[in-house]
Amino acid sequence: MEEALGAGVAFQGALVAPDLARTERGTALVAELQGHGVAVEEVGARIFAELADTETPQGIIAVIEPRRWSAGDFTPSPGAVALVIDGVQDPGNVGTLIRTAHALGAAGTVVLRGTADPTSPKALRAAMGATFRHTVVPLDDNGFIAWSRKHAVTLWAAASDGIPLPRALGTRDPQGPIAVIVGNEGAGIRPQLNAIAAQRVAIPLAQGAESLNVAVAAGILLYEVTRGR
Repeated sequence: MEEALGAGVAFQGALVAPDLARTERGTALVAELQGHGVAVEEVGARIFAELADTETPQGIIAVIEPRRWSAGDFTPSPGAVALVIDGVQDPGNVGTLIRTAHALGAAGTVVLRGTADPTSPKALRAAMGATFRHTVVPLDDNGFIAWSRKHAVTLWAAASDGIPLPRALGTRDPQGPIAVIVGNEGAGIRPQLNAIAAQRVAIPLAQGAESLNVAVAAGILLYEVTRGR
C-alpha cells in the first residue's frame, strides 16, 4: 500500500481491520490514504478475515487501478536491458521476476502469453511494490516480435544447453538493447521464441545440479548483462 501511494497509483477504496489502528505505521498509512482522498472503511475482524486472501493479513485491503502499459510505452534506449517472461505460471515467480528486474535496473519487462497475471494479488505481493514503478508490458507473440524488430533488440534465451554465460557476454553488442527471455518453470521457452533468439545462454551449474528457480536464473542473467553495459 505504501509503495502504491508513493508511486501515485489510483485507489478506489480501502478496508481496514480494527487491529491496524494499534500500530503507529498502520495509523500513519490510514491517515495518508485519507489525505489522498481515498475512502477508508473499518470492518470487523471476522469480515476482514473472510475478505482477505492471505492466512496472516496485515490489516488492510485496497482496490487499486494499476497502470496498463502498451508496446508504445516501452522504447528501450541504446544499451538498455529488458526482461521477457514467457509462460511463467506461478504468480509468485512472476512477481519476484518483476521485483528482480526493477532492482537490477532493467528498462522494463515484457509479459508473454501463458504467464500469470502480473496484477493479481499474489504477484503484486511478491513484487513488493516494483510493479507500481517498473514498466510491465503484456504482448502477444506477434506484438513482441514486432516490438523487438522495431527497436533492434537482441534476444537472448535462457537455456540449460546454451552458450555458457561468461563466453556469451563477450559476444554482446555494447550499443543495442538486449532482452533476456526466461521461460516456463517446467517446459522452458517456447520453440518459436528460441528460433528468433540471437543466442541461447546458459548459467554454468555445479555438477549434479539440474536447474535454478526461474527468478533466480533471471537475476543472475540480468546482473551479468547489466553490469557489463
